[in-house]
Amino acid sequence: MWLFQVKVFKQPKYLENFVQSTFNALGADKVRGATLVVSGDGRYYSKDAIQIIIKMAAANGVRCIWVGQNGLLSTPAISAVIRERVGADGSKANGAFILTASHNPGGPHEDFGIKYNMENGGPALEGITDKIFENTKTIKEYLIAEGLPDVDISTIGVTSFAGPEGQFDVDVFDSASDYVKLMKSIFDFQSIQKLLTSPKFTFCYDALHGVAGAYAKRIFVEELGADESSLLNCVPKEDFGGGHPDPNLTYAKELVARMGLSKTKSEQQPPEFGAAADGDADRNMILGKRFFVTPSDSVAIIAANAVQAIPYFSGGLKGVARSMPTSAALDVVAKHLNLKFFEVPTGWKFFGNLMDAGMCSVCGEESFGTGSDHIREKDGIWAVLAWLSILAYKNKDNLGEEKLVSVEDIVRQHWATYGRHYYTRYDYENVDAGGAKELMAHLVRLQSSLDEVNKIIKGIRSDVSNVVNADEFEYKDPVDGSISKHQGIRYLFEDGSRLVFRLSGTGSEGATIRLYVEQYEKDSSKIGRDSQEALAPLVEVARKLSKMQEFTGRSAPTVIT
Repeated sequence: MWLFQVKVFKQPKYLENFVQSTFNALGADKVRGATLVVSGDGRYYSKDAIQIIIKMAAANGVRCIWVGQNGLLSTPAISAVIRERVGADGSKANGAFILTASHNPGGPHEDFGIKYNMENGGPALEGITDKIFENTKTIKEYLIAEGLPDVDISTIGVTSFAGPEGQFDVDVFDSASDYVKLMKSIFDFQSIQKLLTSPKFTFCYDALHGVAGAYAKRIFVEELGADESSLLNCVPKEDFGGGHPDPNLTYAKELVARMGLSKTKSEQQPPEFGAAADGDADRNMILGKRFFVTPSDSVAIIAANAVQAIPYFSGGLKGVARSMPTSAALDVVAKHLNLKFFEVPTGWKFFGNLMDAGMCSVCGEESFGTGSDHIREKDGIWAVLAWLSILAYKNKDNLGEEKLVSVEDIVRQHWATYGRHYYTRYDYENVDAGGAKELMAHLVRLQSSLDEVNKIIKGIRSDVSNVVNADEFEYKDPVDGSISKHQGIRYLFEDGSRLVFRLSGTGSEGATIRLYVEQYEKDSSKIGRDSQEALAPLVEVARKLSKMQEFTGRSAPTVIT
């Protein structure tokens, strides 16, 4: 993803550089006569960018552009549209320009981003993104049909022009229809509807004023019968209502309060189930009444229950996968159910390769991303429907009983069966990039002597076990043999605990250091502890071993999840 502040994209010829560099990287044979999708999460500058891309597409010989009404399509819906939609002339999409900066804020002084997805519906692989980047540094010209008038993207219908290369069409279509149709083919909407319309079940969905709002009413209210008052912040806004559209306990404040998880206690009884989405609706947060489900537990629980609860998986799972920093909860499920299991670097394209090869059905990452092989992006609403399907399945015989099986019941039963992976992530956002690189280099140097590492650790906390392995994660793709290096620094402990450090690339300023802390507990008498309390010794070791404060000047993280 090409992600910077809006003021950067508004520089003369900046967006044009990226778009033309992408066309050049794809090659004229893939661009001329193509059908491309151009839409996004509706953030500030999207409408201007769509008009520029339409004009450039015409000049480069593209045959047709598909645009979601008002320029709105969630990232998962774009993947679905590429894979599933058929145009009036029988055409299929060849790729997409997605306009989003993911879970980053929007507005004139905030972030904008653009990325290209391929004909499988997934993000462009490194072979293409590397070419795009190289092209941006050497490009001398770009093609644009300046005389083409702006297209009204608020009205559904096809507008035809005489383009430089022949007829050129812009097809504005309903943002939700194709995605809703796909969801109805995956889940048993009738059983979810019975749950959502039960007087005993209460529900709350927060779109954080992102593009998920374009789907929430259609799916949860019109298709599944939930009360419209169940929807929070479901009107998409260019600036996300001034909020930070990141579905976690820090930024989804209104939902967190409604679910009884804020520090100020409410007299109101929280709903049974709550969920939130990020700006482009590919991420999700799942909450029960006064109960937070970690993303690592969420994907493990979906995988453990998918065959019974979700019709799409009734024939069995092909395999499961997680990103390296995600907890090993999914590994335990895979072993128990005798499923193929893969640990990949952070980045959905790695899951896409496995899915295209028929090796993976369900996957997830700790950064609130969960999905399956129905598309080639993570899918926030899919994850919510998966959880509602599991709740509907667990409650199918007791909707008339006094107490329903709750989110917390399902999670605690899962821990009792598979053990609990205590897990937390500390984000240190917008730290000095130089200090962040020095910290990572320091951690790599330490790995040359585990004896020295263990001496340091014992000096910090004598109750933490020894490190038995430490490395920089490297991945060899089992499908194409490509190797991805420097994917995160790992310290693996004798008792199965892990510390992982990564630099994240999803901010527009400075650097973000992510620290992941995990401890596995099989003893059923010890799985009910508070997560931060259980992990406190390892967190202390991580902060002091890495010299976090010395290198970054930060005594505390920006976000804890």
